[in-house]
Amino acid sequence: MIQRSTFLRGLCAGIAILAGAGAAQADTLDDIRAAKKIRIAIDLGAPPFGTTDASMNPTGSDVETARLLARDLGVELEIVQTTGANRIPFLQTGKADVVISSLSVTAEREKVIDFSQPYAQIQAVVAGPKTLAIKGFGDLAGKRVATARGTTNDRLATEGAKGAQIVRFDDDSTLVTAIASGQVDIVATAPSLVKVMAEKAPALGLETKFVMQGFPLGIGMRKGEPKLQAWINQWVAKNLENGRLTEIYRRFHG
Repeated sequence: MIQRSTFLRGLCAGIAILAGAGAAQADTLDDIRAAKKIRIAIDLGAPPFGTTDASMNPTGSDVETARLLARDLGVELEIVQTTGANRIPFLQTGKADVVISSLSVTAEREKVIDFSQPYAQIQAVVAGPKTLAIKGFGDLAGKRVATARGTTNDRLATEGAKGAQIVRFDDDSTLVTAIASGQVDIVATAPSLVKVMAEKAPALGLETKFVMQGFPLGIGMRKGEPKLQAWINQWVAKNLENGRLTEIYRRFHG
């Protein structure tokens, strides 16, 4: 029979271990404030969400959203350059504190990361030359469709365009170059990027053919960060109400 004193010592030790484990749990919001810096993953190859200007300075709607968030939090912004495929891995491996990178909120992603409340909306579309009759996925059979690897556009095109050849590029910047240079002429992407492509390759006569799906955009963060999620949700709500987030989006997307 276990003696009372032995039992109590074991119970106290167990409580101490659990308390220590709780204290050791990551609290990203406190870490950000202590470091006076927030690391935000942004794809700078995805205009007009993220790109660089003539002086090679980061710009775009995601960049300006990140700058506003860092300013309101009272910390320095460190942009962690990523690609569409690496946005969530960078978050999971601790390379970034949050992701603001045209990250659409999907059930699949919500299994592995948490999101803020939506701060903007985005559509996933298929675009092609005016000379091509494309009204839906069925019209893409036998055709080459370009998209950015690891994005929602990639998933939707792959699932919907049965019989099409999906041509994947590492980021939106490379995708724009591929369209402008004539490597491919059908693309699954965002309407704002279709506009960029049409400006770079006017002879192609690029136009949106159909909408694959509409999505809310959210700020991504690791699971188990209730304080960070609550702060960001309050920040999003405030800046939607005062119009700052809407102004940023319209400035870059029209």
